[in-house]
Amino acid sequence: MNSPALNDAARLVARVLLSLMFIMAGWSKITGYAGTQGYMASAGVPGALLPLVILTELGGGLAILLGWQTRVAAIALAGFSALAALLFHFDFGNQMQQLLFMKNLTIVGGFLALFAAGAGRYSIDGVTGSAASGKPALA
Repeated sequence: MNSPALNDAARLVARVLLSLMFIMAGWSKITGYAGTQGYMASAGVPGALLPLVILTELGGGLAILLGWQTRVAAIALAGFSALAALLFHFDFGNQMQQLLFMKNLTIVGGFLALFAAGAGRYSIDGVTGSAASGKPALA
C-alpha cells in the first residue's frame, strides 16, 4: 500500500511512541538525580556524565516528538540506545537483562528506520522542507 497520508501518519505515531520513553526517562533522571548517579557509578559509568545523558534523552526525545532535526536525533538516540544496552544490560545470564538488551536493540532498529524514512509531513522538518523530513515542504 502506497498512501502518502498513511505513511506520514505512521511516521507521526512512530515518533510519538519512540520519543515518550526518552522524554520520561530524561525527566525522571532530573527528579531522581542522586539515585541515577549512583546507578551509573555501579555500572562503572561516571556520574559526571549524567547531564549529557539527560540532554540526550530529554532533548533528543523532544526533537523526535516535534520532528525537528529528526535524522540527526534518530541517529544520536540509536547510538545512545546501543551504548546503554552494552553498558547496562549485557548480562545474558540474567533473563531480565537479556530482555532489556533486546529491547534496546529493538529501539535502535526503530530509530534507524526513522532515520531512513525521515520525520514525514507532520513535523517541523516537514513544514520547513528540511531534508530530515523525507518530504518537500507543505504547500
